[in-house]
Amino acid sequence: MDTITALAQGFAVAITPTNLVLALFGCFAGTLIGALPGLGPVNGVAILIPLAFSLGLEPTSALIMLSCIYYGCMYGGRISSIMLNIPGDEPAIMTTLDGYPMAKAGKASEALAISAVASFIGATFGTIGLTLFAPLLAKAAIYFGPADYFALYVMAFATIGGVTSVNPFKTLLAAFLGLMIATVGLDPATGTARYTLGSFHLYDGFDPIVAIVGLFAISEVLVYLERVHEEPAKMVALTRGIPSFKVTMSGGWANLRGSIIGFICGILPGAGASLGAFMSYIFEKRWSAKDGRFGEGDPRGIAAPESGNNAASGGALIPMLTLGIPGSGTTAVMLALLISLNIQPGPLLFERQPELVWGLIAALYIANIALLVMNIPMIGLFTRMLSLPQWILMPFVVMVSFLGVYSISHSTFDLFIMVGFGVIGYVLRMLGISLVPVILGLLLGADMENNLRRALSISDGDFQFLFSSPIALTLYAITAVMLGLAFLLTFRSGEKSNAAKS
Repeated sequence: MDTITALAQGFAVAITPTNLVLALFGCFAGTLIGALPGLGPVNGVAILIPLAFSLGLEPTSALIMLSCIYYGCMYGGRISSIMLNIPGDEPAIMTTLDGYPMAKAGKASEALAISAVASFIGATFGTIGLTLFAPLLAKAAIYFGPADYFALYVMAFATIGGVTSVNPFKTLLAAFLGLMIATVGLDPATGTARYTLGSFHLYDGFDPIVAIVGLFAISEVLVYLERVHEEPAKMVALTRGIPSFKVTMSGGWANLRGSIIGFICGILPGAGASLGAFMSYIFEKRWSAKDGRFGEGDPRGIAAPESGNNAASGGALIPMLTLGIPGSGTTAVMLALLISLNIQPGPLLFERQPELVWGLIAALYIANIALLVMNIPMIGLFTRMLSLPQWILMPFVVMVSFLGVYSISHSTFDLFIMVGFGVIGYVLRMLGISLVPVILGLLLGADMENNLRRALSISDGDFQFLFSSPIALTLYAITAVMLGLAFLLTFRSGEKSNAAKS
């Protein structure tokens, strides 16, 4: 009853005219920002933080606006993934695997509707979890030490071969390439410059946003330029603007499974929505191995990662509010906002400032409904984007990519880096190597290295410490099983293809 009473008081705070307008504005602005290639929740929240100060907002109002921008960006990230095969942010990478094939098959509106419903279910599940289980789940996250996090990342990279349904050797090679790129910059322990070629611009390493835009957007343009003379650009068959209820719910139970997995990944500090989307997709693909068409436009391949990354958004708020530890890059930016407003997140925040916490949670319920109502009617508008000829669309993609990247850092050096990653992405695509493992290696590489260093520092360099935790041993066992299955399936498919040829 205490939770219900506190939530009711939170709704009283959230439905005040100022907070309600800020929540709706955050939903709309977040959706637009998330849809733009190269931006996303981290940059969307960071860019609009000055607005909170310039408007002189109260801490509760500022946190509500930025949290709704966060949720809106998670919704909007799917749009460019499905329509252009260009992720709006890191978690949306997994949506491209089945969303873009559905769009090319003339089912863009269906894919957008499925993703909107999955986002709503995942975000609502995450918000409910935030409401009911925040203290309990936050305590569970404490049991994960550096060795456990290292094992978790090992599992993510070792099982990455199951994402793209191609040769696991190639995907592991791509993952190692991503990890190598992640080592560029200053050594976190000694401060020594590594692989920077004497350039001060690389002391902070490569910005994942710049890398994503280059690998996906610029390489897509290069692939188009190569094929433009080989075959004419094909118009995507358009369907009705708003699909039926049955179509929008075709994600089925994948919505719930993805929500559970994404939420668990979200509450782990540093894991965030990227790991939530990845693990949700992997699990759903394994679960539906018999009747699945993943990578070819399976609705569950959209529902699982979309529900997973949106559920992770709610889960990532738990360690930030209850422990003062950001669960994702976006919550790290929001944590900086709270500290600058002289608010210290932690276990006592629920007692000392309940109006802030419960007002935020209530606003997230309102934001989920507003985003669903806002996104479904706009499916027709998003679908019409595919009717544009490629020779019109591709220059627009280049323009948005350059403007988006330059607006983040105002650095021309980042523009050259983006083009360089575009060339790398083009070469990898020509070699049949997936770009997803490269990005995941770049995103998770730094955290993986940091946790390895912490574990070895605690154990005075004893590598056996990495295998001393029951949690780590469990994760390593799961890794071994899934990696073995991936290679076994690959060898079997190779034998079948050889038998068919003979």
